[in-house]
Amino acid sequence: MDIFILGTESLGVRGLSCVVQTEESYILLDPGIALGYQRYGLLPHPFQIALGRIIRNQIVDCFSSATDIIISHFHGDHVPLADANPYQLSIYSLDRPRHLAHVWCPGAGDSSDIMQHRRMAISHFLGMDLAPSEGLTHGQISFSMPMPHGKAGNNLGSVMMARIEADGTVFVHASDIQLLEWSPVEQILEWEPDIVLVSGPPVYRNTSNKAFAREAMEKAICLAQNMDTLILDHHLLRSSKGMKWLDDLNERVPGHVACAADFMGRKRCLLEAHRE
Repeated sequence: MDIFILGTESLGVRGLSCVVQTEESYILLDPGIALGYQRYGLLPHPFQIALGRIIRNQIVDCFSSATDIIISHFHGDHVPLADANPYQLSIYSLDRPRHLAHVWCPGAGDSSDIMQHRRMAISHFLGMDLAPSEGLTHGQISFSMPMPHGKAGNNLGSVMMARIEADGTVFVHASDIQLLEWSPVEQILEWEPDIVLVSGPPVYRNTSNKAFAREAMEKAICLAQNMDTLILDHHLLRSSKGMKWLDDLNERVPGHVACAADFMGRKRCLLEAHRE
């Protein structure tokens, strides 16, 4: 199994896109990207815009080669869009995959009209129905039931986690759970993974809530102690406070924690955080 993380905050953009390649499959997860359109009154720096273009092109190339596409949820930094802004991935920039066998995604359920329209746009572009995938297992891939996007009861909906097993390795993609509830953590542990890519807590939104950061840290420690590698990124690394939080975690569970850039052997490139 080879894991390539394409775009996330420690790599300079927003999202949690990656590719898992096995002998049987070329699996693209969360093929989307975004930049904060405006943060702290500042637009993206030209360097970040250029980097975003490079990563978008990488996702486009991977999309055309995918045998399986997995979508955790339909937020604009995780999927191609029919109405993409200049910093997102337009569905019209894509070629239909040459060897696509499956698209795995959540059902429409009680999602908002916007999310349902995004789902329908992808279905129309690919020329195939998108069947609900929550709770399914198909060969080497398994999916969770709907999990809270962050804290349960907010208005952000739910996400679907994915487990991929190949070549004696188990990888879990846990997009946007943010380590704010135990239910997704318990599911991850039940799956007995070797490597997990997870969205960490959005500490930039809760700077005065020490209990929030402490509870997320407790869940992160629990995960890190039960696997070889815990990769934390996305919401966590939209601020320098998030990097400090990650480094504190690494001190408590040394050798088991990384951000995406660390995992990929690249320099940390926190361009969203640097707009503070």
